[in-house]
Amino acid sequence: MKKHSKKHMQKVIMADDLKESVGFLLRLRLPWLVAGLLGGFGASILISKYEAVLASDVRLAFFLPVIVYLSDAVGTQTETIYVRNLAEKKGYFHTYLVKESLLGVLFGVVFGFLTFGFTYLWFRDIPLSSTIAMAMACSVAVAPVVALVTAKIFQTEHQDPAVGAGPFKTIFQDVISIVIYFAIASTILFS
Repeated sequence: MKKHSKKHMQKVIMADDLKESVGFLLRLRLPWLVAGLLGGFGASILISKYEAVLASDVRLAFFLPVIVYLSDAVGTQTETIYVRNLAEKKGYFHTYLVKESLLGVLFGVVFGFLTFGFTYLWFRDIPLSSTIAMAMACSVAVAPVVALVTAKIFQTEHQDPAVGAGPFKTIFQDVISIVIYFAIASTILFS
């Protein structure tokens, strides 16, 4: 039988929002949200580094919110389901990782095609439509992995993933989506 250290035997403490005071919940949640705010400022600074790309084709700015949003929404679904199942003692990380990785790729393909169709109907521009579609597909495909890994890190560190993983996952996913988007745009549109 494998011996576990005390640290590994500790349970993840999850707050009961119905029983805890508002002050306690504020102290529990605020640090993670402040970290998310700081990460958001970092993402804004990151976007500013791509000013030349945006200036060369302002239409790229139109799609940044939808790519960031949908990637985050896919990740949030994954994280919510995983954390819920953790609370019910059904959180098998490796099983989730395999299934959610496959779902991420399938969602990426579906939303990539839909995005291509919408963008092409709007602008009749194949390079632009391809850029937006590929960025959407890649960002959505990695979102479940980002969500699961973030929640797993919080669980491993005995932090409530329902409280802290969301803000961290959101900013990590936003940054990843921004980097993917501008890397693809720089490669396809400006090479």
